[in-house]
Amino acid sequence: MQRPDVTKPFGVSVRTWRNRLGISQEELGGRAGLHRTYICDIERGARNVSLESIEKLATALQISVSKLFSYDLSSGLPNENNASSDDLVDILFVEDDRTDVDMTIEALKGISNRVQVVWDGREALDFLFCEGAYASRPRNQQPQLILLDLGLPKIHGLDVLRRIKADVRTNSIPVFVLTASNQDHDLQMSKRLGAQGYIVKPVGLPSLTRVTPQLNFRWALLKKAA
Repeated sequence: MQRPDVTKPFGVSVRTWRNRLGISQEELGGRAGLHRTYICDIERGARNVSLESIEKLATALQISVSKLFSYDLSSGLPNENNASSDDLVDILFVEDDRTDVDMTIEALKGISNRVQVVWDGREALDFLFCEGAYASRPRNQQPQLILLDLGLPKIHGLDVLRRIKADVRTNSIPVFVLTASNQDHDLQMSKRLGAQGYIVKPVGLPSLTRVTPQLNFRWALLKKAA
């Protein structure tokens, strides 16, 4: 009997957990003490990984080794039956600029709300509608808030917004458009399509707390150590 190839689903699993942390391949490599090209090869399913490297990856991804291997063999995605409250997402952050993502994640370190970063319009729609790499994501676990950049690759932010607001499964999710200037000509179109408002980048906790009082959204502030 032919043994299944586990390298590709394992690679998808590593990429999925890395995306949930909102970190790059380079940052994951730095945390795990592995080279970025090594991480790239793992995620492509082109590398047989040693047990030592697997343990380093799990530690860097802040999960157990067993959870890293708890995936559907055909897709590499975490099994729905093993989803926990840690798998839930409060904020979907759709942004392709690495600097803006890093600045926002740094600014949100004082909260424990769960943030999922996706990097282009296609990935955003796949996440929301449980398609592609997110086909195994629980369909009833939608984010409470979407932060949407407009200048996205693959599918433009306005088209992503149009799809979100046209579908009964997602049209109630508040969407705030991210812009470099409040003079952006796309802002009026965003409003017509159903965006709740806009935030001038860089995104920070002060700008978010100014717009969220109108929503049924609670910020979970981390308690400071005594």
